[in-house]
Amino acid sequence: MDVSTSVLGQKISMPVCVGATAMQRMAHTDGETATAKACQATGTGMMLSSWATSSIEEVAEAAPAGLHWLQLYVYKDREVTKSLVKRAERAGYKGIFVTVDTPFLGRRFDDVRNKFQLPPHLRLKNFSSSDLAFSSGKDFGENSGLAVYVAEAIDASVNWKDIKWLRGLTSLPIVLKGILRADDAKEAVRIGVNGILVSNHGARQLDGVPATIDVLPEIVEAVEGKVEVFLDGGVRKGTDILKALALGAKAVFIGRPLIWGLVYQGEEGAKEVLQMLKEEFRLAMALTGETSVFPLNNHIFLIAFICPGQDATGTYGREMEMFSVSD
Repeated sequence: MDVSTSVLGQKISMPVCVGATAMQRMAHTDGETATAKACQATGTGMMLSSWATSSIEEVAEAAPAGLHWLQLYVYKDREVTKSLVKRAERAGYKGIFVTVDTPFLGRRFDDVRNKFQLPPHLRLKNFSSSDLAFSSGKDFGENSGLAVYVAEAIDASVNWKDIKWLRGLTSLPIVLKGILRADDAKEAVRIGVNGILVSNHGARQLDGVPATIDVLPEIVEAVEGKVEVFLDGGVRKGTDILKALALGAKAVFIGRPLIWGLVYQGEEGAKEVLQMLKEEFRLAMALTGETSVFPLNNHIFLIAFICPGQDATGTYGREMEMFSVSD
């Protein structure tokens, strides 16, 4: 059974990649370099957060044969943004994922209560100045330190003109991360991006935001096959991967599961998570009669929503089941 596929022209061993999760050295002392090594060992790609506690160059050096992409915010100082892109190019990264759903940081109550900031021994390694490096010691008042950082550093007025500017800045593939509407997807295609990552930022930006699996079909329909479409959010099992691919995603990106593995056992834990998902996906494919990822989207799948029963609030829980229907 062949579960390999490609993302932006780069072959990967399975349609599961690692999404951008910031500050990974808070989870394990090796942080992003351990994740990069795990991805290299399992033959898949890693999206490095701009807010990483390992630099663009350190990650490239840790996994020289690995596939890396850079997640990018548009900073108020465009020279900062430009510098990150150029460093990614020099380090051999294969694409830029531009986050478009964070003009401000969502109200993350735990971070506010904890007055979140990095511990003293860590900093955002992609920046040299103490302000952009989110170094500890600054008084953020009663707010989350990260919320203050975003308000001070990230450009809240980013629009399509800025995406066009980025498109002219680099020849690397550009993917917009955070698209949830068909009209935005169509505009992204029109201005020349190479892909769309259907993402709700782990549902941490806006309460009540739709689940990515719910909006995926309309995004896929809107782009008409002109760009690759990916999905993140809620991927926990092999059947989750299969459902996303059946609805038109080229691959999925994971965040929290990778961090859980990193906390558990560093590189080996991250590797175990990726291998587990790969094997679960292989099993799900086998049990629906599939032998290859590539014809998967050409088959007809019925996605049925079943209500197993009311919960304490009086609303019905929803569970997705998949049935394969031969052509």
